[in-house]
Amino acid sequence: MSDSIRPLILLTNDDGIASPGLQAAAEAVCELGDLLMVAPAQQQTGMGRAIPPIPGRQIRREVVRVNCQEMPAYALEVTPAQAVAYGILVLAPHICGRRPDLVISGINYGENLGTSVTVSGTVGAALQAAEMGVRGLAVSLETDRAYHYNHGHDVDWSVAGHFMRRAAAAMLAAQLPADLDVIKIDVPCDATPATPWRLTRQSRQSYYQVLPPAVPVLEGELPILDYRVAVDWATLEPDSDIWAFARDRVVAVTPLSQDLTARVDFEGL
Repeated sequence: MSDSIRPLILLTNDDGIASPGLQAAAEAVCELGDLLMVAPAQQQTGMGRAIPPIPGRQIRREVVRVNCQEMPAYALEVTPAQAVAYGILVLAPHICGRRPDLVISGINYGENLGTSVTVSGTVGAALQAAEMGVRGLAVSLETDRAYHYNHGHDVDWSVAGHFMRRAAAAMLAAQLPADLDVIKIDVPCDATPATPWRLTRQSRQSYYQVLPPAVPVLEGELPILDYRVAVDWATLEPDSDIWAFARDRVVAVTPLSQDLTARVDFEGL
């Protein structure tokens, strides 16, 4: 890439294009490069990296303004991973004339920790970018659970934006090490710009525990499965994202890999 061309940053999320967290992300990285927003038209929390069939789905141009530049923005009736795929393969080449240099997913309502990352549409979008050869950054902010599926307009995004901007600048400036495909950042709700950040491993605990319905239903309308935060402190790994975030209340920065292979001795297996 020529030194005269600013980096192209593709912005997406799983909360929908109208999410204040997505707007906050655009404001946070506005000075770092040219922005293109491609996001689901509706709420898509919990979609992971789902890529279902999409016959009849629509795409529309949105009016989204940020302080430092005019930004093309598109709402697609798709999942977060599909939004990234369309952004990289279709919209970025035709609207901006090039592929993105970085895909940023977030800022998400609610933390994505432990094995729950495989459920997260925020992380799934960043992993989709990595599969397509574009580095991915997924940023989540701890919020009230009531906002996990509904936009809250009283959330302060400034601290999460601060850490997003720092990470994005570093990722644009450096070559990522081998086996590092996505950087995941989880910001506690009480963090400040002075809060320490820590490199962590993804915990093997789930963080969110799925609960059975109060009344079992074997036919008819499916009941909603509720969930809650449940941490087993006795077995929690001290170097994990859950420990750093939930116990020490620091910003958890977790390098993720596409390689899900179990770390076992193949010969013994």
